[in-house]
Amino acid sequence: MELGTNFAAKLEPFLLISKSAKGAAAAKLVQDATSAPGVFVFAELLELPNIQELANNEQHAPFFSLLQLFSYRTYKDYLENKDSLPQLNQAQIIKLKHLSIVSLAANRRILPYSLLLQELQMPTIRDLEDLIIDAIFLDILRGKLDQKEQQLEIEYTMGRDLEPGKAESVLAALKAWASTTASVLSALDTKLEQIASYSAAVTAETEEHDRVYNSILRDVFDRQKDTKKRGPLTSAGNIIRGGGVSELADAMDVDEEPRTKGRKNQMETALKQQRKRNRF
Repeated sequence: MELGTNFAAKLEPFLLISKSAKGAAAAKLVQDATSAPGVFVFAELLELPNIQELANNEQHAPFFSLLQLFSYRTYKDYLENKDSLPQLNQAQIIKLKHLSIVSLAANRRILPYSLLLQELQMPTIRDLEDLIIDAIFLDILRGKLDQKEQQLEIEYTMGRDLEPGKAESVLAALKAWASTTASVLSALDTKLEQIASYSAAVTAETEEHDRVYNSILRDVFDRQKDTKKRGPLTSAGNIIRGGGVSELADAMDVDEEPRTKGRKNQMETALKQQRKRNRF
């Protein structure tokens, strides 16, 4: 559930009473509404005719200023204008300090303890942290206390009422935010397109590499199969078939035997001729 979704409902009883409240009764209604637990938005009450009439009455005008204070101002503003405002009770002081944290968070996400101590006039860090924890439990803000760095890290807060004349500046800020967001989204889209293009190129390159690799591998396997089918080659490049190497060796032995016998016959003939010469 978003922060502040039930705050308007808490204000509803005071809106109903205000329709018949005038003068002192309307002033008392402002005092009650700003003290009531869970009531943190006051714009609807501030716009009612009976409440607006308080500003024109010197006696009751401070209560109209008090309602303005709780609608869109801070505890520091109260201290600066304390003499012209009704005295605050403890519940009002705590509520206004909670709302002041929301206003400070609108300008910066990180709130140093030193700034909060000064703006809220808190006596100690322990009291400041207790105040922040109460605000978190009341759904006024979401954040984290960083005791090491002595700061409050804001995640998000409830929305406060807009001060008259501030709508234009808020609208300008929203337009600037929308423009910046559009630029960021456009840059992200461009980056995503580049990544997709690069990924497609890498995929195509990988597929081509795999295709060439598999083609070469098939060629190698085919050559090995052909070699096994044909058999080994001789020194002259001829294929040895059938008996293989052993038959080739046998053929060489057959060729050698006639050559050896011829040499022996020639030697025997020469010896016989020599013997005949010796007899004579």
